[in-house]
Amino acid sequence: MFLSVFDLFKIGVGPSSSHTMGPMVAGARFLEDLRQQPFKAHGLRASLHGSLAFTGKGHATDRATILGLAGFVPATIDADEAEAALARNRDSRMLTPDGLGDLAFDPDADLRFDYDNALPGHANGMTLSATDAQGDVIFHRIYYSVGGGFVLTEEELSRKGDEDRSDAVPRVPYPFASAAEMLAMAEKSGSSIAQMKRANELTYRNQADLTDGLMRIWQVMRDCMDRGLSAGGTLPGGLAVRRRAQGIHQKLLAERGMNLTAPHVINDWMSTYAMAVNEENAAGGQVVTAPTNGAAGVVPAVIRYWLDHVPGASERELPDFLLTAAAVGGLIKHNASISGAECGCQAEVGSASAMAAAGLAAVLGGTPQQIENAAEIALEHHLGMTCDPVKGLVQVPCIERNGLGAIKAVSAASLALRGDGQHFVPLDAAIETMRQTGRDMSEKYKETSLGGLAVNVPNC
Repeated sequence: MFLSVFDLFKIGVGPSSSHTMGPMVAGARFLEDLRQQPFKAHGLRASLHGSLAFTGKGHATDRATILGLAGFVPATIDADEAEAALARNRDSRMLTPDGLGDLAFDPDADLRFDYDNALPGHANGMTLSATDAQGDVIFHRIYYSVGGGFVLTEEELSRKGDEDRSDAVPRVPYPFASAAEMLAMAEKSGSSIAQMKRANELTYRNQADLTDGLMRIWQVMRDCMDRGLSAGGTLPGGLAVRRRAQGIHQKLLAERGMNLTAPHVINDWMSTYAMAVNEENAAGGQVVTAPTNGAAGVVPAVIRYWLDHVPGASERELPDFLLTAAAVGGLIKHNASISGAECGCQAEVGSASAMAAAGLAAVLGGTPQQIENAAEIALEHHLGMTCDPVKGLVQVPCIERNGLGAIKAVSAASLALRGDGQHFVPLDAAIETMRQTGRDMSEKYKETSLGGLAVNVPNC
């Protein structure tokens, strides 16, 4: 099994990797397929299903779908150009993607939220169609946004199931598909988890590109955090949630150097770092999936804690942090899920916390066994966490939840480093338990806003 570090850490836009980035990617992919067809399309249609329908408005899925069908992609989207494209569509009821000419698309008629008919492959399903001059469908595709900005067609999802059941081995030197295999390969080779992950990555890119890419990921994470730490005001969406990271950060800076500062204040630093990222995400800013937008604050908050608060920390070791975190994230995605719509928030913040714990344990000198233990502790203590966003917005409880996920990650790494790597519950067992828990969890608690805080907190 191989999943690149750049698949898990993708540059994109808020507020949701599965509900915003995914539909945008699907729209752009549909255009590519449409350009290969021998006929001329005259119009476009989109139908959103499952969680994409139930929480689509709060996650800006409608906007993202239109922008994807206009030719925008998350990694390069310009906010001003996007707003101009949406305005043109509102005025003309047309989209003009490159190479396809004018295509009729009336958001009121051609973008449908289908609350009654879920698609069978995944909770985040959507159908995109092209129509002829008479309005008849002449081409269509079904897409599934499976978390973290990953998008699969109906055919690709079916093939993935076959691949998971096959004995084919990826052409990488360390094709571990479980934590047990990862530890066995580390012991046999004498390599760290980061070294094995780096060797796998170098199968597909050179060392300079890998290092530059990893540092670019951290730069985008840090820039996002800095914007969040300096921005005030109220988040969009109707809940009137105030940004808090700026105010808390200013108070923490003012208290620096005070003799009577309580030790637990370090938790406030970590929470503020994470909240800054997720406030930016909620405002639709540029973020890095880590492994999702809804959990985007955990990993960068732990990195910032390590770099700014731990003696001896150095950015030279940052690639080891990200590579180790990606190794763990890849195992979780391969064997369970990173999608809140599929397994609840245990799959998002829980996965992020496990990744961050592993990365921190690695740069603090942990053995592969201690790193695996750190990831297991962090994931185990997020098991059962529901995804219940109030009003379908990635704000309450998501923003604070990232702060607590960062705190748990640091605690998990610290506990693991106090031991020798021997522990009772293997990481593989925690991942499988998360998968089973998500399967058994009521749909009300999997990003539909039909249960939990979403129905027990006044949201208007």
